[in-house]
Amino acid sequence: MYILLMGPPGAGKGTQAANLVQKYNIPHISTGDMFRAAVKEGSELGKKAKACMDGGQLVPDEITIGIVRERLAKPDCAKGFILDGFPRTVEQADALDGILKELSISLTRAVDISVPSDVLVERATGRRICKKCGATYHIRFNPTKTEGVCDECGGETYQRADDSEATMKNRLSVYEAQTKPLIDYYKKAGLYSEIDGSQEMSKVFADITACLK
Repeated sequence: MYILLMGPPGAGKGTQAANLVQKYNIPHISTGDMFRAAVKEGSELGKKAKACMDGGQLVPDEITIGIVRERLAKPDCAKGFILDGFPRTVEQADALDGILKELSISLTRAVDISVPSDVLVERATGRRICKKCGATYHIRFNPTKTEGVCDECGGETYQRADDSEATMKNRLSVYEAQTKPLIDYYKKAGLYSEIDGSQEMSKVFADITACLK
């Protein structure tokens, strides 16, 4: 099962990826994880990626693609993977096709967890994190018993800067501009499935597994 997981920030990709890992016993691979692993291993590409990140620069495509190639060639990916955060552009999608051909792998599905922007903004702006233990709450969907106080440890809860309405709207507009060409790319390839991510989490998961059959 070779799955490409797409979806805007806050769509619930992490939750669904964890469920897919359990069901199919395949690794969840995000670009962040790949970069961290390559840096930790001290591979040549890892060193180059670290230099870019330390300098506050975006990691160039050639390095990112090389790291993806190294990661997907590892034995734990032989029976499948959930790829999250790559590709982000049509050029990267072309490169991924090339990598999969080299590895004699065919992508099973590009699964897009789609959620309306207003719902995502509400999800993000209502999120509160405990400063002490990191527990996550939501002022509407999962509020603390006492406002501003963590149920777990009594620590103070706060709103992260990147959960503000302006930041979230900006992140979503960037995501939409980037992703539209990718949606068309995978539709053309006959691999695209759009899942309604505003449903109950269990229903979203059921819809994902149904489209993978």
